[in-house]
Amino acid sequence: MNEAASAPARSAADLEMAERLSAAQASILAQLRSIIVGQERVINELLITLFSRGHCLIQGVPGLAKTLLVSSLSKILDLEFSRIQFTPDLMPSDITGSEILQEEPETRQRFFRFMPGPVFANMVLADEINRTPPKTQAALLQAMQEYQVTCAGQTRPTPMPFFVMATQNPIEQEGTYPLPEAQLDRFFLQIAMTYPSQEEEKRIVLETTGSKDVKLEKVLDAAEVRALQDLVRRVPVPEGASALAVGLARSSRPLEEGAAEFVKRWVSWGAGPRAGQALVIGAKARALLSGRLAVCEDDVLALAKPVLRHRIVLNFQAEAEGVKPDDLVEKLLAAAS
Repeated sequence: MNEAASAPARSAADLEMAERLSAAQASILAQLRSIIVGQERVINELLITLFSRGHCLIQGVPGLAKTLLVSSLSKILDLEFSRIQFTPDLMPSDITGSEILQEEPETRQRFFRFMPGPVFANMVLADEINRTPPKTQAALLQAMQEYQVTCAGQTRPTPMPFFVMATQNPIEQEGTYPLPEAQLDRFFLQIAMTYPSQEEEKRIVLETTGSKDVKLEKVLDAAEVRALQDLVRRVPVPEGASALAVGLARSSRPLEEGAAEFVKRWVSWGAGPRAGQALVIGAKARALLSGRLAVCEDDVLALAKPVLRHRIVLNFQAEAEGVKPDDLVEKLLAAAS
């Protein structure tokens, strides 16, 4: 009887939270539009990643306001923000923190004190992550996967919510260290940030060379963001949508029974189980942000490229033929329809 009585209350509470998210999204978008020109798709995918409790990798050329976007979002959400500029000489301790020897002025007794690194923030911008060696890149792995950091023999939790947005420049190759597949797989979405349109670029030039000053207002705090992340997990998914998500991930594997000929021709390794998980959870977040309390297949299809593009390893044949990951995903979507 108690469970039956509490079920409607939970549903009413979820409905109220969903309405709160819808109102918050409208305010977030309105404020970001006042300082970021265009990039609507990028902003939406960033919000989907955040409320899915994931991390994102943004690939785009310099000057597209990647840093401004995530720092502004952290202010609107009243979250602690930190930025790490990845360079070849960056050490793991520069990310995680380290123990410093200190002395008590009165007793002269010495002791070690842990000084937290920039990873101990709610929103962490890992700028140009592919400019640092793999050893330093790996310093983020435990935090991204387990929401905790082991340093100097002790394991410390990261603040929650915890969100990593990494950026990498697609046009520079010298002095870079490509991210290994295992680390790429831990990014929920890989977001492609493209050049603005001509009209958008005119607005950017005019607005950034004037005296415009925008004051951002806080919309959600950390506790509310965590509650909404929990709500995303409770969104129902019909069997058709979950089957589509699993089918898309499995169809990218060349050794899968019934794999398409173009997959066998171009793919070395297909997407793993995390791809299906990301498609389903991301579809839940997209549905909620769209004002719906249930997932549809279009939610899964809309996230296919950002979920799959960094989880598919193409072979030399694909490279020789000029095939890109997005080209392959488009063919997978066409085959699934």
